[in-house]
Amino acid sequence: MDIRRFIFNPLSENTLIVSGVLGKCVVVDPGFLDSSERDSLLDYLKGNGLVPEAVLLTHGHMDHVYGVAALQRLYGMPVYMSGADWPVLNYFQKAAKFGIPVPDLDFRTTDISDGQTIGAGGLEFKVIATPGHSPGCVCYLEESDGTMFTGDTLFAGAIGRTDLYLGDYDSLIRNVMEKLMTLPGDITVYPGHGAPTTIGHERMTNPFLEPFNEPQETIYDQD
Repeated sequence: MDIRRFIFNPLSENTLIVSGVLGKCVVVDPGFLDSSERDSLLDYLKGNGLVPEAVLLTHGHMDHVYGVAALQRLYGMPVYMSGADWPVLNYFQKAAKFGIPVPDLDFRTTDISDGQTIGAGGLEFKVIATPGHSPGCVCYLEESDGTMFTGDTLFAGAIGRTDLYLGDYDSLIRNVMEKLMTLPGDITVYPGHGAPTTIGHERMTNPFLEPFNEPQETIYDQD
């Protein structure tokens, strides 16, 4: 697997191009906002002979979808996203009245569900539903390579915020604990913002996941 990370838009969002075979790839959370960001991604695709077979959206917040409509117009590929996040996409269109750039929502999505497998770019991605940061948040696990794309569910040293529209802290922390922290520790995590990490590192050090990283008491038998 080859992964190229771009950092786009004012929120420093990670857009990821993921390729498993020559000439094919998927784009995770295309967040390019202006023409220079768009061109840098398109130049990379053309320069490496890559054609996107799918867009994988981890959730529907603006910074993760700015470039979706443009990519679908160019390549006609399916865009996978939980249908539970369309209310979020529509809600944040209100940001325009505050002068905040809003995404072009003229794109079609294919709904996804927990446990589903998506084959694209020469790879197989398992959908793990992790609602909390938004109601439709998902992670994509590529098991054969031990790589997971977590969007804004899990970061290096943090978890996603839940004070935005339809966020739910209890749901987020439960899903991270039960669905992510129980995975093998050597899985590499590519979050929606910031540097990559591993499940094992977060299990040991993430301050939001204390049940996993608290020191365990050693009990000695006393004769």
